[in-house]
Amino acid sequence: MIFEIADLRVEAQHVSEFESVVAAAARDYIAKAGGYLRHRILRGVESPNRFVLVIEWGTIEDHTVGFRNSPAYLEWRNRVGPFFASAPLVEHFSVVE
Repeated sequence: MIFEIADLRVEAQHVSEFESVVAAAARDYIAKAGGYLRHRILRGVESPNRFVLVIEWGTIEDHTVGFRNSPAYLEWRNRVGPFFASAPLVEHFSVVE
């Protein structure tokens, strides 16, 4: 099991709209991908224009190969990309304990 952690910075004037768009896009595109297990979308308390998307995948390849090389990934990026203030930072983590 692998956790994808995506740190997303959103233009301040688009935060409310982004919340609904990212939730729908995650359901429409990410949640239907092979190897997808579950996700959470978190919004910063101290930095309300910062979001963290946590996606649990069966394997790292489910994300980096399966989803990233699919048409669904392009649709995902087309839906959420225009809101980004900067490029997302995406890293993968495994469970230690």
